[in-house]
Amino acid sequence: MAHVGDTPKGATIDRSDRPGHIGFVLLLATLLVGAVLSLRFLGVEQAQPLILGLLAFLAMAGVFFLFAMAIGVIQFSGQTVRNDITKLMADTSSEGLVVIEDDGRVIYANETYLAIAGANGGDGDVRAVERLFMGAPEVSEAIYRLSQAAREQRNGAEEIRLSPSLDGAQEFGWYRVRVRPVPRPGGRQAALWTIADVTHERERQENVFQELQHAIDYLDHAPAGFLSIGPDGSIVYLNATLASWLDYDLAQVGSGGLSLSDIVPRNVVAMMASFSGEPGSVRTETFDLDLRRRNGQFLPVRLYHRIAFGQDGQMGASRTLVLNRSPGVEVDEGQRAAEVRFARFFNNTPIAIATVNRTGRIVHANAPFTKLFGALPRTGDAGGERPAILDAFRDGAPIEAALRAAAENRGDIQPLELQLAGENAGSVRVWVTPVGDTGTDDETAILYALDTTDFRKVEEQLAQSQKMNAVGQLAGGVAHDFNNVLQAIIGYSDLLLGSHRPTDPSFQDIMQIKQNANRAASLVRQLLAFSRRQTLRPEVLNLNDRLYDLSMLLKRLLGERVELDLSHGRDLWFVKADVNQFEQVVVNLAVNARDAMPGGGKLAIRTANVSQAEAARLNVSGIPAADYVLVEVSDTGTGMTPEVLEKIFEPFFTTKEIGKGTGLGLSTVFGIVKQSGGFIDVDSKPGAGTTFRIYLPRHVPEVQEVPEEVKADAPKKPAADMTGQGTILLVEDEDPVRAVNARALSARGYTVLEAASGIEAMQVIGERGAAVDLVVSDVVMPEMDGPSLLRELRKLYPDLKVIFVSGYAEDAFRKNLPEGEEFNFLPKPFSLRQLVETVKQVMGR
Repeated sequence: MAHVGDTPKGATIDRSDRPGHIGFVLLLATLLVGAVLSLRFLGVEQAQPLILGLLAFLAMAGVFFLFAMAIGVIQFSGQTVRNDITKLMADTSSEGLVVIEDDGRVIYANETYLAIAGANGGDGDVRAVERLFMGAPEVSEAIYRLSQAAREQRNGAEEIRLSPSLDGAQEFGWYRVRVRPVPRPGGRQAALWTIADVTHERERQENVFQELQHAIDYLDHAPAGFLSIGPDGSIVYLNATLASWLDYDLAQVGSGGLSLSDIVPRNVVAMMASFSGEPGSVRTETFDLDLRRRNGQFLPVRLYHRIAFGQDGQMGASRTLVLNRSPGVEVDEGQRAAEVRFARFFNNTPIAIATVNRTGRIVHANAPFTKLFGALPRTGDAGGERPAILDAFRDGAPIEAALRAAAENRGDIQPLELQLAGENAGSVRVWVTPVGDTGTDDETAILYALDTTDFRKVEEQLAQSQKMNAVGQLAGGVAHDFNNVLQAIIGYSDLLLGSHRPTDPSFQDIMQIKQNANRAASLVRQLLAFSRRQTLRPEVLNLNDRLYDLSMLLKRLLGERVELDLSHGRDLWFVKADVNQFEQVVVNLAVNARDAMPGGGKLAIRTANVSQAEAARLNVSGIPAADYVLVEVSDTGTGMTPEVLEKIFEPFFTTKEIGKGTGLGLSTVFGIVKQSGGFIDVDSKPGAGTTFRIYLPRHVPEVQEVPEEVKADAPKKPAADMTGQGTILLVEDEDPVRAVNARALSARGYTVLEAASGIEAMQVIGERGAAVDLVVSDVVMPEMDGPSLLRELRKLYPDLKVIFVSGYAEDAFRKNLPEGEEFNFLPKPFSLRQLVETVKQVMGR
């Protein structure tokens, strides 16, 4: 290694290998001196062989010297002088230069690089570029790209921002780093890295950009209007002053949303578009005209329209100055009008906006902000109390961190989801942005807040609805399978009861089996009601009459301690609902009210008409504006807490003791009301009682419909003789259910053909080669379900009579059938008597 001694401020490092021609010259000189001494002491004859050998050696050395000079191992003084000048230029360069071989060894570094790297010129003190630039991920990525270029023998350049600077004297520094391959003797690879400090250059660029931004801001808010019009008539720029005069949104400008024809009369547009000029010339025209505002009104202005023409004579974009010529308009008045307009916008926006200082104190706030957060103090004392904006939230840590980031002028602050302070406070989404270079110590951040309380409620309701739908699907599936089990139990119980007399000891046991099976069937119906898959038989009802008929049962259920008060609305509208299910709803609500009043109280049931206008003002989630009939059930009981109120319609949720409730009462009520097309709302407070309001859609009876109150009181009695004749195809995939139903029908005189699936039923019909008198089919079956079977049978026998049996509601599968398809339906579980009665009625038609 050699140190260059003529550098005045430090040392460079040069570990490159130089040719050894100096040692070679010294060797030749030694051999010549040895030859002269040999002639002196040995004589001519004795020294002659030695001289001949020396001459031979010198000849061979000359050949080697010529060869070495040819390949560059030995150079003359001219080349050496040139290399020294080149090295001196590199040593004194203002940019850092370092040569690194492919194995990472630094073989050269100039004085500037040593100063940048903080090295003193020793062998082990020079850091490579990869070790010099470390820190943020973007810095490492840039150095990696340059290193990759060096390994691939390519040129590369990057500009890197390092915080702090390499010398630590500045908060940050900008460096331009370049790399290029350098050829080396012997085929070795090396790369030259160049590092230049361009911080001041970047600062100048930023200052120029800042000045440009100020110029744009000055132009945008100048007391005169300014716009630029393209050759095609599109407005490519419009300043804020002119936009406010014309009442246009700046976002429409420059995006094809506004053209000259939108603000200037058509004849003026043609005149302004027909200018011509000499190539490279500039033309200025003055116009006094009326600009058209967005609302259609006119604004008198004077235009100074300046157009530059290109070298090809084509018209370029204009530079147009607009002066407001309205009577009595002065500059100060225009500024005041603009301030008034901004204040209106600022206070009428639905978004809450405020500016805060470094401590979080509110400096300015608009009306929505004050409404959302309340009257928070704007200034604080010197006692060091918490910032006012932090007091508005339950947890002030996130907003405090966001304010610190804004004070550091960071632009990557994420929106915050926060809860307002207070028991019943809502939620807000808050955006925090730094004021930037235009800010002061009094204003460092801008807060934008949006009330998301209703949005959160909708999200929670949607999540609750999805959960309830999932539970409903599960309950419906369980109920369907359980119905098949109960169908077999009830059917075989009926067969056993038919073969045992009431005096038989086993008769009462069989009755207990059937009664418990019926209780289980009732529980299954509740599950189906909750999942909205039960079978409804809607009819036109007057709810006043049904409640009056139900009042005696309600009085017995409520007992002597609870007073029942019925209040009927006048001229109550009709509804269309299942009368049995409606009575179940009222009974469930009454029983719950009784249990909530253990010491007695009052249960009030009220009906009323709710018009479309009144429904639009209701605060009921999801209810559309329409005519409804209201059924209100109110008690004076213990009431419910908000936590309990959120869960009352969930299945199996109950506040009663174990064994005193299944938790399906209110979930059944909810399912029945929803399946009937209605809505239900609840108000309750601890100690203040509970009120349930049910809104059922108003029904206007058609001509062929008969209201429930004028129908015959007693339904038609089925025929006493249940025997019959005919061939019945019984299709059921559950073997026990199919077996017991087949036995019951066969015992009544019918010929029963059995099939375990729809495909098997088609095979039976095909083998028979003729139609049957009746098909009794389950709905849900593997391979081919009931509706699919009916479609195939209708192709062969269009007039075939069909009875569908299912644990699901009739509406659940009617949509899978052609519109207007005629069929009969029997919901599971049913007794054998119900089966044979239905078969008898259908066969007799």
